[in-house]
Amino acid sequence: MGVNSYNITAADKERFDQDGYWISPKLLDDETIERLRGAHERIWKKDYDGAGMPLHDFKLPDNPFALRKFDNGWWINDEVHSVVTDMNLGKMAAELLNEDEIRLWHDQVIYKPGTSGQETNAGNVGWHQDYGYWRASSTLNMITVWIALQDTDLNNGGMMTILGSHKWGSIEGSDTFFEQDMTKLKQRFATREWVEEPCILKAGQASFHHALTFHGSSTNLTDQPRLSVVAHLMPGDASYKEGRARHDNVRLLGPRPQFGQKFDNEFFPLLYSK
Repeated sequence: MGVNSYNITAADKERFDQDGYWISPKLLDDETIERLRGAHERIWKKDYDGAGMPLHDFKLPDNPFALRKFDNGWWINDEVHSVVTDMNLGKMAAELLNEDEIRLWHDQVIYKPGTSGQETNAGNVGWHQDYGYWRASSTLNMITVWIALQDTDLNNGGMMTILGSHKWGSIEGSDTFFEQDMTKLKQRFATREWVEEPCILKAGQASFHHALTFHGSSTNLTDQPRLSVVAHLMPGDASYKEGRARHDNVRLLGPRPQFGQKFDNEFFPLLYSK
């Protein structure tokens, strides 16, 4: 159980720097994929591992086509924990970001229901930048690893990225994950060349995208759910930045967090150190 080792090449790094994302080779074996699919089933049934408590209470949405998202699955599920804290994931992230250390910012377990051809926005993920939510972090140099637990393309609601958008900087109001009108969001954010590229993944492959890369996804038109496990990773020296934005992670620094305090306690496990 875990993530296969892979050494980032110069071409991989160039692709990431140029486009804002990179697709890995297959990182999970078939057995690990099946165990993570089983982890999904158990999480949605509130069948948790260990004595820990979930970060937030989860209730299944009333709309059967709505997206399900669970943060910090590693707290309550052994399989998720094993993958999102894997050293090999951290090493790849460190090489892509040019960092010496990588810690887990948080994870997400995401379930996009299939609609069997029914057109609905309920499962859409709006065009957004991850850093739009992470402004409490001192660094923009963060990365998301989106791991597919089945073959994934646009037919089952695969992710799309906007090529090179990580070079635009942090855009005001880009915390729009839950806004489902993709056309309206495009009109708001497409103030320069807007090139959409689908992330087409085989089961066990991962998309690594920069925290400033705009991305989103549309309807899963198949009759099967689209399952993924996502690791959000940061450099080892990331700290709490003063500003308007708050994030659940700030609470994990303790009852009186200080500006400049590093996100380096047991809630933010170290994956890799050079």
